[in-house]
Amino acid sequence: MIAEVLSDPQPHAVVDVGAGTGTFVAELAERAPGVKISGIDGDPAILARAAEKVAQFGARIELREGLAQQLPIAEDSVDVVVMTLVLHHLDGVTKRAALAEARRVLRPGGRIVVADWGKPVDRFSRGLFFLLQLLDGFDTTRAHAAGEIPQLIEACGFENVKRAGRWPTAWGTLELLTGTSR
Repeated sequence: MIAEVLSDPQPHAVVDVGAGTGTFVAELAERAPGVKISGIDGDPAILARAAEKVAQFGARIELREGLAQQLPIAEDSVDVVVMTLVLHHLDGVTKRAALAEARRVLRPGGRIVVADWGKPVDRFSRGLFFLLQLLDGFDTTRAHAAGEIPQLIEACGFENVKRAGRWPTAWGTLELLTGTSR
């Protein structure tokens, strides 16, 4: 679902923040052979697993240790920043810092793609999301439950913020949000 959002226009450089075991960067590398991809994660053990998964793609994929709020990426150097299920782990101050960092590394007109929990669509999904909040914390998920993530993205330097998709899951409502850097 995220790879489809990235296809038009095709970017030259993409950063996956919270790359984990490299599943998305590997999928993107297969779908878009000309794209340079950086996978950033704060866990060196997870990055080691990702390195094994993406070794076949060679230098097109660079894995680096780093945090969402302090990306080891040059300013104005990438076309797309992807954050998948990252923001709901961060407190409000760190969420803002992470989105500001995404804006910093994006070229003017670059795109942000965020896949994370959104406002529950009904009582059932609200109950499911409550269980997730018990696990991940109410402070880090409050803005998600209130549906405030699109406004937060805008406040951090993005425009044309849109909901590109919304899906019910076992943990609540997953949203795909996109925006353009100013």
